[in-house]
Amino acid sequence: MSLVQKRSVTIHGHRTSFSLEEPFYEIITSIAESRQMTLAALVAEIDKERDRDSSLSSALRLYVLSWVQKAGKREPK
Repeated sequence: MSLVQKRSVTIHGHRTSFSLEEPFYEIITSIAESRQMTLAALVAEIDKERDRDSSLSSALRLYVLSWVQKAGKREPK
């Protein structure tokens, strides 16, 4: 079982927080690293594009899911 942890970053000049399970957090930080950007920059990008009816935490999870699905499609079968 993976517990949800609350984390904070500064985006657009203010602190904001999100809650993610450890596996999602590990993947999102890995994505940021692979894109050669800070976690805060990636969170800001996702925040800018998310549906305002959705929470930032949900938007981050959906981004991770999409990234993993696309990576799976690139793997040779």
